[in-house]
Amino acid sequence: MVVLRPRPAVAGVGEEIQLAADGSTESVAAPLRVSRSPSPAKALDQRRERRWIKAAQAGSDEALEQLYRRHWPWAHRAAYLVVHDAAAAEDIAQEAFLSAIRSLDRFDRRRPFGPWLNRIVVNRAIDWARARSLRRETASELDAEPAPAEPDPPAMSSSVYSDELVAALAELSPEHRALIVLRYLLEYTPGEIAETLGLPRGTVNSRLRRGLDWLATEMEAR
Repeated sequence: MVVLRPRPAVAGVGEEIQLAADGSTESVAAPLRVSRSPSPAKALDQRRERRWIKAAQAGSDEALEQLYRRHWPWAHRAAYLVVHDAAAAEDIAQEAFLSAIRSLDRFDRRRPFGPWLNRIVVNRAIDWARARSLRRETASELDAEPAPAEPDPPAMSSSVYSDELVAALAELSPEHRALIVLRYLLEYTPGEIAETLGLPRGTVNSRLRRGLDWLATEMEAR
């Protein structure tokens, strides 16, 4: 069990997140990953990934497979936590990866591949979740038959998920869920989230604060 906190990062002006109105650091008990710090091993991984991207740009299927193996699990988990639909999450992650591969010739391999892919994943997941909400509202207005039960969620490591956390996240809006996923699952800084989603940093900080305040209350109640 790990306390849900932002990872240590160099914040820009106005970027620090205050999670409580009195300025104290609110926390939520949730089984998420421990924050990673830079290391020689991570630098080696980054160089290896650049070689894969270069090879993939040259047409290597083996390099594409390596990129897929590395990034698929987190892309799939991020999609699932935003949409809360196992089949849709798989489709979204696969389509996002294919979209990234189709544009790979324009990708600057000096940049990390993960954030680029996750931007596509999260934006597609948000769009899907919004569309589902509209469909449900329309069905409710038309007094349609209840929607069939969704399939069980994919089996995922208990070191990343808990049933209580997933259920609580499902009550947030897609936009707030996406920010929580980017911040605490994928460990982006608020500045990185703002760049990824094309939002002002102040908007990211305020949405994170509101989402975490609600999530803290919900988790405590559960």
